[in-house]
Amino acid sequence: MTEEVKKAAPAAAAATTDRPARPQGDRPQRPQRPQRGGAGGRFQRRRKFCKFCADTTINIDHKDPDMLRGFITERYKILPSRVTGTCAKHQRFLTTAIKRARVLALVPFTPLHHD
Repeated sequence: MTEEVKKAAPAAAAATTDRPARPQGDRPQRPQRPQRGGAGGRFQRRRKFCKFCADTTINIDHKDPDMLRGFITERYKILPSRVTGTCAKHQRFLTTAIKRARVLALVPFTPLHHD
């Protein structure tokens, strides 16, 4: 092809589109999203708090499997602190207590372990 035909082909292809030409320059503004945490949300999440810091009479003990079962899933995985709301200090104590209870067979390792 000659250079004249090469230059004319892209111009002809651009002219056959159905869309109107967009003006060059400033982009169209997007609508502003509402700011997070404002009153426009659907619900207000309740603030999580550490159960052990709030009530100092509760002791984390590996010999109390009923208390520990509230901090493990039905698959016997340890729940993270972002789910339970416990602080980092008490989450470490909980993890140690659950692991000790597992070794003593007070809490099973997996759902496949039966009594």
